[in-house]
Amino acid sequence: QVQLVESGGGLVQPGGSLRLSCAASGFTFSSYGMSWYRQAPGKERELVAAISSTGAVRSYGDSMKGRFTISRDNAKNTVYLQMNSLKFEDTAVYYCKRAGLSYWGQGTQVTVSS
Repeated sequence: QVQLVESGGGLVQPGGSLRLSCAASGFTFSSYGMSWYRQAPGKERELVAAISSTGAVRSYGDSMKGRFTISRDNAKNTVYLQMNSLKFEDTAVYYCKRAGLSYWGQGTQVTVSS
């Protein structure tokens, strides 16, 4: 069955960086686009970034452009999210998602605090 396991979250100061990873299994990873979403307390889940199956096409939410980078390693069945210049408002649980599937992993908590 499909599994998505997010990791790499933690506590970071404003201006800091984190790299999230999402290990995928149970499907042919290289055939699907992948995306990162996040959900802050009391807010709806929002799209952070998306990447095509080959990695050639990437897109970002407006508030993430220039700070976040999505990438993937199809040999490792893993999608990454490099987050730089983190802000308080980036605090959320971050989830990865496979295109065409309504399945969410457990997510990884990112807390930006001084």
